[in-house]
Amino acid sequence: MSVLTRTDGAHPAAPRPKNGRATIGAMAFMVLAACYMLLPVYWLIVAATKSQSDLVGTPGLLPAEWHLGDNLSALFAQQNGAFGRWLLNSLLYAGAGAAAATALAAAAGYALATYTFPGREAVFSVILGGVLVPATALALPLFLLFAELDATDTFWSVFLPSVVSPFGVYLSRIFAAASVPDEVVEAARMDGAGEFRIFRTIALRLMAPALVTVFLFQFVVIWNNFLLPLVMLQDDRLYPVTLGLFTWQSQTSRLPELQSLTVVGALVSVIPIVLTFLLLQRHWRAGLAAGAVKS
Repeated sequence: MSVLTRTDGAHPAAPRPKNGRATIGAMAFMVLAACYMLLPVYWLIVAATKSQSDLVGTPGLLPAEWHLGDNLSALFAQQNGAFGRWLLNSLLYAGAGAAAATALAAAAGYALATYTFPGREAVFSVILGGVLVPATALALPLFLLFAELDATDTFWSVFLPSVVSPFGVYLSRIFAAASVPDEVVEAARMDGAGEFRIFRTIALRLMAPALVTVFLFQFVVIWNNFLLPLVMLQDDRLYPVTLGLFTWQSQTSRLPELQSLTVVGALVSVIPIVLTFLLLQRHWRAGLAAGAVKS
């Protein structure tokens, strides 16, 4: 077997040795950053397993006697099962609100990307401005608006503001412009499909990865929402879990046992968010992979 050699007398360039120190340094930095970000999670898990006396009498990062089962029983029994009701309220606010916000954002983003009409860019600029407005600046105007309608301290006073997502509209328009070809829309129109049918059967499927992203973002935003329920609600039966745990924490000086229940409740309240990400991650990746192979 012959061996090919270079006739110009030059030797092939040898591969450069990898910089081991840089790799080790980068890995060490990432490990430290991960530990720093996961430290509050570790503290929360450890603190949730402690009794009230161990919570205040032992170092926060060191485990003590296991009381997680007793803490969970006391958590769901406290105040006639108020925590379970708050958890269901948060699931309703976040789940239904995120679904409605995603549907509205998809329709608005598709319309802004597909149709040409006077003032389209002005409307989009207003939506971009809405992304920049902090939620704290909107709490008081929303309260005054719902007070005029005599709708404060109701489910709708928290739910309706949650279905508006300027960032979702922005993301939906960008993704619709990139993933829904005009040729496909025109071909569907020539075949006699109506506009709503085109949106429902074609656009939504092509926009699926972006819509999952919009849903996840809006779900987390609504789940973590605290200021709007604080301003709108007085009936504790309508509280989300964030506001409910805050009311318990504010009473720990009078009822010290609520401190451990608040910690356990905070741990339980994180579980739905983690499960939502894990359940939708598969659909998110599948949608991205399907979009990558489309011509």
